Amino acid sequence: MNLINLTSVDLIVAALLVLALAYLSQRMSLGISNTIVVAAIRTTVQLLLIGWVLKILFSHVHLAWVILMALVMLLAAGREVMVRQQRTFSGWWGFGLGTGSMFISSFVITVLALLLITSSEPIPWYEPQYAVPLLGMLLGNTMTGVALGLDRLKEGAWQQRDMIEARLSLGEDGTQAMGPIRRDSMRVGMIPIINAMAAAGIVSLPGMMTGQILAGSPPLDAVKYQILIMFLISAGTGFGTIAAVHFGARRLFDGRDRLRLDRLCLRQPQSFMSRVLKLTKHQPVES
Repeated sequence: MNLINLTSVDLIVAALLVLALAYLSQRMSLGISNTIVVAAIRTTVQLLLIGWVLKILFSHVHLAWVILMALVMLLAAGREVMVRQQRTFSGWWGFGLGTGSMFISSFVITVLALLLITSSEPIPWYEPQYAVPLLGMLLGNTMTGVALGLDRLKEGAWQQRDMIEARLSLGEDGTQAMGPIRRDSMRVGMIPIINAMAAAGIVSLPGMMTGQILAGSPPLDAVKYQILIMFLISAGTGFGTIAAVHFGARRLFDGRDRLRLDRLCLRQPQSFMSRVLKLTKHQPVES
């Protein structure tokens, strides 16, 4: 089976569907029509840019370029984790916690997977064709889990600060006082990937498997790759979320087990998302 080449007309038809959705959203006063258009433009520009970057990277295979690409992806993911939080840690912790957790989980698992995939092939383990897409899938899903987990942790600590202080006054340490909130935050962070695994093959066909089948790969080969990827993503998301929530919970207490909510600050978004919020007239409100 040959790969069907897409034309500009095909992409324009798909874009018209998105514009129709934006128009319908505007007519229904949903307040997200501008968000849809901006997101569609951003998707197009970013994917075209990464397409050109990958084309150059594939033609100039070198470990240094792969590492540089990986670091850019990691830093971008760390920034996205930070800007998705309503409350963030002050100082470098706001950016470093999520970034460090994703580095520990996603990078280690990606290297392990690359060594397994390329062990029987006469190609370097850092082959960009495998390294960049695999790391991208791991970072994308781990980013979501870490962002959800940290957001639930900080909002839970802020909203239940009286209960935490009461438990501390009864003689519990910080770990015990934050136990329910910490466990709930970890569960929330891992729910998306658990749902994705539970629904894979019955409710949905995952993206990598669908792409391989559309490209002409035998379905069973595509399934094997998808199983591997799903397991790697679940492990990366789980380990990353657990690490981020664990160290985030510790950051909320000092050495004397005193609750330090002064280490949190309400983020004043100045990023792409803030501009979208302004366009849609939905400014974040402090709770």
